[in-house]
Amino acid sequence: MPATRNRVVITGLGVLTPVGNTVDTYWNALLTGKSGAGKITRFDTTGHSVTFAAELKGFNPDEYMDPKEAKRMDLFAQYAVAAAKGAVQDARIDFSKEDRFRCGAIVASGIGGLTEMQEQNKKYLEKGPGRISPFFVPKMMLNAAAGHIAIAHGLGGPNWGVASACASANHAMGTALRTIQHGDADVMITGGSEAAMTYLAISGFANMGALSTRNDAPEKASRPFDKDRNGFVLGEGAAILVFESLEHAQARDARIYAEVLGIGNSDDAYHITAPDPDGTGGAYAMNAALKDAGIKPEQVSYINAHGTSTPLNDKIETAAIKKTFGAHAKKIPVSSTKSMIGHLLGAAAAVEMVATVLSIRDNVVHQTANYETPDPECDLDYVPGAKRQVEVKYAMSNSLGFGGHNSAMIVGKFQK
Repeated sequence: MPATRNRVVITGLGVLTPVGNTVDTYWNALLTGKSGAGKITRFDTTGHSVTFAAELKGFNPDEYMDPKEAKRMDLFAQYAVAAAKGAVQDARIDFSKEDRFRCGAIVASGIGGLTEMQEQNKKYLEKGPGRISPFFVPKMMLNAAAGHIAIAHGLGGPNWGVASACASANHAMGTALRTIQHGDADVMITGGSEAAMTYLAISGFANMGALSTRNDAPEKASRPFDKDRNGFVLGEGAAILVFESLEHAQARDARIYAEVLGIGNSDDAYHITAPDPDGTGGAYAMNAALKDAGIKPEQVSYINAHGTSTPLNDKIETAAIKKTFGAHAKKIPVSSTKSMIGHLLGAAAAVEMVATVLSIRDNVVHQTANYETPDPECDLDYVPGAKRQVEVKYAMSNSLGFGGHNSAMIVGKFQK
């Protein structure tokens, strides 16, 4: 580990989301309050208590990768490879000119190859063990996303997958941050991908009471911090970011979106799906992120909240923010990207980090869509109604996952 940590900056962004498959379309959709939720088209929802979700639209893997290779990937890995291609192009980096062992990929997924698992299980039940695909295991395994990205770009450096439910992508990005800070790599492709739009996932989340049941108004179902919230909307997609050491980025005259300043992590150690009622674990992660970034609470000018639209998460995250920021909490704009794109599980933190970075770039924060009825237990500024011009110098992005995982990451405007 160097005596002083290497500074880390973001130089490339790539996304696939329910509201757009490019960074520009995604960002414009968020700023106009567009919802990606609608009736499920991926499978027959007859008999399901929840019949809507935020599906990815217009995705054709052949536009991003060799069709033969695509057939050997689960959908979540296809999403990751596609988003990574966009991020690398955006970063304008030519890996053939880099030391490949100084470039790596750490990519998250909460569930991994669920589509492949579901399909192969059905095949087993209908046709027996001899018909299971020889590609089943390499398609299903969660680390396949990072592995395929390494193959696509010739990356020989640190490479693995991360799984910690809804906090997965923050943990992946935090690990990428540390990898560069400690001098183990110059460039890291990082983020998250999720493709859990299956009848198993919808049934499982619905039966545990986690999903909204507003089948008659899908676009209004995700309503974080609203008094009438009744569950999250399942989403899918990916977001990949290019992290670089500042020295490396400046040497190749790269465009810099923002600087990655700190990460804070904790666990509630309370319940496998319910958050700690007093928000202590979440507050610890936020405070740890502030300490790691070397900034004071009052310097934070925007929080991209975990904001799932579930009764417990939103009030407890609110309590954790107030524990962390004190009186300053009510002065900070807090918005939830999930209000428009749903919950992308292991990819959520990554798509939300892209939104946070763009807020820093453009000095504007998107609204929390569908926020209509205030909840006395959720009493912060959730940016209702419309986007807002805000000078965003430092921003925090929160992720709180099943298993009690809490993670907060801080990014800021790049300053020489």
